[in-house]
Amino acid sequence: MKKAICLLALSAILLGGCTEKADSTVVASAAGQNDIPEYYADYVLSPQVTDDRMLQEAGQNQRDAKGEATAKAVNMDKETYDVGPVELTVAESKILQLKPDYSLIDFFHSYTHDQEFRVVKMFVEITNTSDKPLHFAPVALLETAADELKIWEDDIYLEELNGELAAGETKRGNIGFIVEGGSFDSMKITTSDVYDSQDNKIAEAMEFNKRFE
Repeated sequence: MKKAICLLALSAILLGGCTEKADSTVVASAAGQNDIPEYYADYVLSPQVTDDRMLQEAGQNQRDAKGEATAKAVNMDKETYDVGPVELTVAESKILQLKPDYSLIDFFHSYTHDQEFRVVKMFVEITNTSDKPLHFAPVALLETAADELKIWEDDIYLEELNGELAAGETKRGNIGFIVEGGSFDSMKITTSDVYDSQDNKIAEAMEFNKRFE
């Protein structure tokens, strides 16, 4: 496992369903006036996945140059777990219905041939609390309550959260997986084990559950 683990400003508001498309800004939103959570400070938006930071309640919708996202279920409860010397915080969990822009179809064909699909995603923060480099993956395995399994290689965000954590280093970002199964209200996450720079396992993997409204 360890070796493999290597607005933006609003430009328009949805009025009567009529919008104009822009290249890199939000062009339509039914997300209301939600504030972007503080943990997204300095976060660089994914070049492939529609910005969902304002989607904090089920039913909210966001559209930008990368496509359209609708929140199907949301858990905004922040929880922190200790995996040996690694502190893992899951700031939010969501189930999104994504409809990518046509320009991104080739990218998503690596994961699915559907033009619209569901994604389960989390925004996480991982911190190495030790004074030595470690290797860790916050999500090695994800299992939905519909018995669908996803492994770390299925992650669509590609934000390099897996792998080496320098002494005292913190990484933050999104992890997300396209799911094929029907509706579900919870998921089980298994982290990787924690290894030191000599490939010695120093902490066992952890399992935890996240539920959706």
